[in-house]
Amino acid sequence: MLITAAIVIFIIAALFGSIILTAILRDRPTPKPFVIIHGPLAATAIVLLIIDVVKGHSESLLIASLVIFIIAALGGFALYTLDSLKKRIPKPLAILHPLIAVAGLIVLIIYALQ
Repeated sequence: MLITAAIVIFIIAALFGSIILTAILRDRPTPKPFVIIHGPLAATAIVLLIIDVVKGHSESLLIASLVIFIIAALGGFALYTLDSLKKRIPKPLAILHPLIAVAGLIVLIIYALQ
C-alpha cells in the first residue's frame, strides 16, 4: 500500500515538475505554486519509501529506488535554492534532475510489479 501511494505521489510530483521544467527551458519564471508543491510532494513519497524500508522491506530494487530518489532530491534542492535566490538555473541540471527521478520511478515500478 505504501509503495502504491508513493508511486502515485511521485507521478503527481512529476506532472508539477514537468510544468516547472518547461518554464525553465523556455527561459520563463518558474510558476511558484508548482514549485512550492512539487518538492514537498516528492519528499512525502520518499518518506513513504523510508517507512517501508524501516518496516523491514530491504529488497535491492526498493533500496536502489530510494537511493536514486534521494540523489534526485539533492538536485531538486539545489534547483529550488537557485530559484529562491533568483539565480539563473542551469538547464543541464534542470534536465538531469527529472531524468534521475524518472529512473528512480522506473525502478520503483519494477519493484512494485514483482
